[in-house]
Amino acid sequence: MHLWFLRGCFFALLIGMATGVLVYLENQSQNILGIVVFTVMMVLGIAVVGIDLFLPNKQITTLSAVYFGLLLGLLIGSLFSLAMDPFIKDIIVGSIEKSPERSEKIVERAQLAVHLLITLVCCYFTISTLLQTKDEFRFIIPYVEFSKQVKGGRPLVLDTSVIIDGRIADICDTRIIDTKLIVPRFVLQELQSIADSSDKLKRNRGRRGLDMLKRMQNNPKVELQMHEGNIPQLHDVQKVDERLVVLAKAMDARVVTNDFNLNKIAQLQGVEVINLNEVANAVKSVALPGETMVVKVVKPGDQIGQGVGYLDDGTMVVVEQGRSAIGQEVGITVTSVLQTPAGRMVFGRLEPRAHDSKGAPAGSLSGSAQG
Repeated sequence: MHLWFLRGCFFALLIGMATGVLVYLENQSQNILGIVVFTVMMVLGIAVVGIDLFLPNKQITTLSAVYFGLLLGLLIGSLFSLAMDPFIKDIIVGSIEKSPERSEKIVERAQLAVHLLITLVCCYFTISTLLQTKDEFRFIIPYVEFSKQVKGGRPLVLDTSVIIDGRIADICDTRIIDTKLIVPRFVLQELQSIADSSDKLKRNRGRRGLDMLKRMQNNPKVELQMHEGNIPQLHDVQKVDERLVVLAKAMDARVVTNDFNLNKIAQLQGVEVINLNEVANAVKSVALPGETMVVKVVKPGDQIGQGVGYLDDGTMVVVEQGRSAIGQEVGITVTSVLQTPAGRMVFGRLEPRAHDSKGAPAGSLSGSAQG
């Protein structure tokens, strides 16, 4: 509402100024020029508001970098221009000795052109430099650093496992999250590498993660931001988990994960962690003993005769006597559910009706476990 009020005031002032110029030029018998100026002013005003509407999510770091870069460029350009004035005058006066009046005019025009050129070049380089180093901008103004205000609590940094898991997207739909979600660029790159894996299971998990990320991006109920992750503290850190913790610590954010090891690493570094598996423990498990499930057995288990399958969210299912059904979808009855901070694991046994007359497993369902 405040923004639309501001835009309305801007248009009202713009129309008033353009109309005043038009009336003035008409009184000077310059009707065509008045119409041209009026049209140009209105087009520029509409273009300004259009750009404002097209870029709704502006960042104060970008705006401040452009602002200070412009000021610094103008200052440096003025100093360079003043230093160049005597040289320009000497060169032109020396080349045109017979016509002092003409040389003065040429000197003025040349100095003006050089001023504009130097100022333009300086502004370009200062703005470009500050935009590329905006995350280090605090070093330009020592002892001064503005604290960023965010909606709700501190921002949440998502790791790869929690994005693939997909439950974070469901939680976003409930409107329970009222703070910004941040996905570092290196996490997105890891998701892309998993999606390009030659292993079918990893490839499916990576693609699921990208789908979940796209779903959250299109969700108007949550604010999702991609972070370049190019802060100075990350220059010597290579591992994704360590980079995630360092970034969260630098941003005073919390890490959202269901990776047990990352949970421990973050706690050792003094970074707060929201473990999605602990959240699931708090709201109880959806799989109960006696329920039936369908799962595809993909590999043998650790114990004799066991088969292992996975649900879409990565939850692991251990099927008793399911080794003979590897490569098939089978139906199981859940016998128990093991829920720990490291993940959820579902144990089940093949349903009797899942076997044909020869005892071979037929397509049916299986339990799940999340590791």
